[in-house]
Amino acid sequence: MPITADGRRPDDLSMNETPYPPLPSIRRLVQDGAAELNRYPDRQSLALVAALAARLGVPEEAIVVGPGSAGLCQHLIQSFGPKPDVVHAALTFEGFALFVRNAGGRSVAVPMNGYGHDLPAMAAAVTNETRCVLLCNPNNPTGALLHRDEIEAFLDRIPADIPVVIDEAYREFVTDPEAPEGIDIYRAHENVCVLRTFSKAYGLAALRVGYAVLPPRMAPLARLIGAVFFPGRLSQTAALASLQPEVTGELMQRCDELAASRARLTGQLRDLGLTVAPSEANFLWLPLGDQAAPFAGRAREAGILVWLVDGEGVRITIGSDAANARLLEFARQAAAVTG
Repeated sequence: MPITADGRRPDDLSMNETPYPPLPSIRRLVQDGAAELNRYPDRQSLALVAALAARLGVPEEAIVVGPGSAGLCQHLIQSFGPKPDVVHAALTFEGFALFVRNAGGRSVAVPMNGYGHDLPAMAAAVTNETRCVLLCNPNNPTGALLHRDEIEAFLDRIPADIPVVIDEAYREFVTDPEAPEGIDIYRAHENVCVLRTFSKAYGLAALRVGYAVLPPRMAPLARLIGAVFFPGRLSQTAALASLQPEVTGELMQRCDELAASRARLTGQLRDLGLTVAPSEANFLWLPLGDQAAPFAGRAREAGILVWLVDGEGVRITIGSDAANARLLEFARQAAAVTG
């Protein structure tokens, strides 16, 4: 990253990365694995698939691993063809519309209900031309959470032959005690697919590894469409090690710490007069409307990178204590100027 005018490196709060470095045990595994970079990985990821199946209590044939939840999402959309329409929320993960285009489909973007999905309207948008439906829970970029009763009422209106994909990339950051587990919903419905990733809470973003839990009848084609020899050897090794109880415990402690930072930063920004949406993810959504682009520009000048959705708002990743303090100081100064 370029150095700012004050001689400091920018704080990138735009990509929803974890602020924590890799755990020492995971870093050592990756360093040791570099000695075998000349070897192809297990193209079936058998050890990782077996560990995930045991952890989740699902058959191994229901697990598909691949290049993060985002890459797997595109694989699934391609595998669900050939109908054209993919229904999703209008203000959701920006990758969805791109994946749909890449798969030769057509996005049906349904306006939001506040910060969240309008599930009744999304159900009404499903037709005999619908390939699948995408739900992001918690929603990126707004952080809103769907509850089990809402999703069940929605699924009751969706034909059983239309896949519904629940993207849970941020599930580990959720603190709402009423939050649903996508796997439980998967077990109750023949058309539900669940996406998870090791990029966010597990801190393996650079290694690109995630997994999908699919109805077994859908999994074979999704595997065929996926990239050969992906995830790589280091990705599989790091993900497998991250599932060990002692490692998972340390990672979940980090998630608890991040959730505490999220609550603290939310309150501090609101005290400055900013509107901050309730969030169950590792980021905050500021619905700034027409002021979103000026805010993002001033933040960049101050050495803080945020994700801009022009005309809607900005998404700000929860960073390190130092990055959060820098953001807060910028917001305080901006509030003083505009106030």
